[in-house]
Parts: sequence; structure tokens; C-alpha cells
Amino acid sequence: MDVWYAAYGSNMHRERLGRYLAVCRDRTEPRVSRAVELGGVLYFATESAVWGGGRGFHDPDSDGRTFARAHLISAGQFSDIAALEMYREPGPGTELDLAEAVARGRLAFGPGRYETVVYAGELDGLPLLTFTAPWAVADVELRAPSEPYLRHLAAGLRESGAWTDHEIARYLADSPGAAGTWTETEVLGLLPAEASEGWDSSNQ
Repeated sequence: MDVWYAAYGSNMHRERLGRYLAVCRDRTEPRVSRAVELGGVLYFATESAVWGGGRGFHDPDSDGRTFARAHLISAGQFSDIAALEMYREPGPGTELDLAEAVARGRLAFGPGRYETVVYAGELDGLPLLTFTAPWAVADVELRAPSEPYLRHLAAGLRESGAWTDHEIARYLADSPGAAGTWTETEVLGLLPAEASEGWDSSNQ
């Protein structure tokens, strides 16, 4: 079974995703990656041991939109990536029942920050899935993201070719947790000084 993994955090960046896939049981690269927008909001909370500052989460029940990048991978790879996000070794016992998650629309496989799978509809007839925390944005203390993390998210969004640099900067700066700490101008300054390109059909 193949699924679309809708990455809205650091795994939007293909190079970063490749590091995860390199230790998955199936190391096949995504057949295609495509920019998508999910209903709900991106917000920052908890403390990232890797990046420092708040981690990115998705609340599908809040009004708004979440910029994401959908990678076409196998169900097994999706389960392995979810395990790695929880600092676990992928392997037997980490498989997620994605069919049940699709049927229910959302399913928590545990209390962890990335153990709740959200079904966001279909793309080309295949499930579009992401994972997030079990809580809502209103139920957690927000924490501003670090500069390295925000720079990485901005680079991943730019890499998709779907949004201008100003759209990316405004989106990230307005996200709960970043809003009030980061401005659009500051986020824009994190991107390398190069021309922002429009949508590239080769990314589809």
C-alpha cells in the first residue's frame, strides 16, 4: 500500500527526508513529491532536542491552512518515519494500522508528540496522511521555533517551488508560537538571497 506522507515540518526538505529513509527498512526514495495545503494550522510547541525551540505540529481542527509537501512512499516507510520521529528504531512492532486511521479520520497510536495519524483526504486516489500531537493548539503552551529550525522549514517550502518567499515568510511568521517573536521580514532574511521561483511542474 502506498500513501502520501504530508510533511509540514523539517521533512518537507528532500535532503532531510533522505536521512530518515536511509535508516528505514525500505530505503526507496519517494516516487514523487508535491506541494499541498492542509486544512488547519501549523503551530510551535514543546522543546526540540535537535533544533532547540518549539517543534512544529499540525492542528487539523483549527481554522487556517498548513503548507506541506506530500511525498509518495510506502505504508511501511510512513510507519518507520513516525517511529524515528519518536526516537525509536523502526522495525517489527512499529507498524501502524493506517487503514484504520483512514477509516476513522484520525487515530492516536500512543500519547507521543507524533503518534496521532491524521487522514487529510485523497490525492490521486491514495490516502494523504500526516502525523501530529494528540492535543490541540489551544491546549498546549506555545514555544517559539529556533532560527535554524525556521530556516530549514523555509528552505523546504521554497524547495517545493509552490510559494513565493514572501508567502513563506508570512506563513511562518504568522503561525502560533512564532507569531509575536518572529516577523515576516526576519523570516525572509533567513532564506538565501536568490530569486524566488514559481511552481515547477517537475516537482509533481
